Amino acid sequence: MSQTTEEAAQATESPQSAPRRRRVPRTPRTPRTHRVHRAWFVAAVAFVTIIGAAAFRSLPGLLFDPLHEDFGWSRGTIGLAVSINLALYGLTAPFAAALMDRFGIRRVVAVALTVIALGSGLTVWMTAPWQLLLCWGLLVGLGSGSMALAFAATVTNRWFTERRGLVTGILTAASASGQLIFLPLLSWIVENYQWRPAAVTVALAALAVVPFVWLLLRDHPADVGLRPYGAEEFVPKPAPVPGAARRAVTVLFSAVRTGPFWLLAGSFAICGASTNGLIQTHFVPAAHDHHMPVTAAASLLAVIGVFDVIGTIASGWFTDRFEARRLLAVYYALRGISLLFLPLLLAPNVHVPMVFFIVFYGLDWVATVPPTIALCREHYGEDSAIVFGWVLASHQVGAALVAFLGGVARDHFGSYDVVWFASGALCAAATLMVLVIRRGTAATPAVA
Repeated sequence: MSQTTEEAAQATESPQSAPRRRRVPRTPRTPRTHRVHRAWFVAAVAFVTIIGAAAFRSLPGLLFDPLHEDFGWSRGTIGLAVSINLALYGLTAPFAAALMDRFGIRRVVAVALTVIALGSGLTVWMTAPWQLLLCWGLLVGLGSGSMALAFAATVTNRWFTERRGLVTGILTAASASGQLIFLPLLSWIVENYQWRPAAVTVALAALAVVPFVWLLLRDHPADVGLRPYGAEEFVPKPAPVPGAARRAVTVLFSAVRTGPFWLLAGSFAICGASTNGLIQTHFVPAAHDHHMPVTAAASLLAVIGVFDVIGTIASGWFTDRFEARRLLAVYYALRGISLLFLPLLLAPNVHVPMVFFIVFYGLDWVATVPPTIALCREHYGEDSAIVFGWVLASHQVGAALVAFLGGVARDHFGSYDVVWFASGALCAAATLMVLVIRRGTAATPAVA
């Protein structure tokens, strides 16, 4: 048989007599697509949520004069309610971070938004100062505290391994975005329809965000079978941590034995004093003292919100690339210098130097947050979200003191000049404090 005949015979052999060749199916080549990681959608929901919570924080500075005129309450009394709100905003944060570890982000945030809406809505029927302290101070303080920047830190730590500084900046900017959205609207409502419809608007805004949180927010990447963004390995969801309050206090007791905690807490207290306590609370009434219309002053605060978004996101980008403590030193130094010039800039009309101050101050407003969170992460590791919650508590205590003392100073001196100068000096002290923070490695998590 010739070779050709043998090959033909082999080709016609039955399948049983010849070994099968495993055929590898060929699939058509398709262009590679890059799906957007779920972490970015979670960050987007968190951004919208913080915007909703920021609505109420846009209102206090607009209500000093209306409440003083309607009820005859002193600015010190109104400032006390604001100070309670700001203090609770900070003091609630570390416990909220621990509660998120125990019950999940979604449940804690949904309840917090509901409490904000309740407190804001009840102010419509208040007739006595204690009701202002209860609704505006206690309820909204507790609710907004659970929506504080510790929420942003928790989302960032769980869902992101890369781009943490950038995401922190974006979520921090959400608070400024809420101010940007609501300040012009609320000031127009207050001027044309009095302050009660403005309070109702805030309550409805907080309630509107609840469905987004409940339907779209997820507690951990493992809930949807994903790795954190930028992680090389799958991270299983940790078991719920019982004893949220005990853990928050245990982490605090561990942190207070370290030097960086006191330097971060002290400098961040000055940050709060010179932003939420000072500008956000007293800028509108101070400008009104110089015969500037309330709507114009509120619009300037909204412009601060615009540039705060830019500055905070840029700060997050810088934090991924430069040493955090040096960034903080630059931010505090520039803020202090700008405050020293503010008394010279207040006037009945908006002029170019005032616009320059607003842009400059907006870029620096909460640019301090991303490097502060980075330093907490550097020194305290897995406990960093709770530690930052306590550092944020100091931020709000500083804000609360200036919100109250600023109103008292206005009643006593007839102007805010002494408050601007004192805040500028405090920013100089914060600059020195952050420069002496040493480099650190992540600490061992505290055991609850």
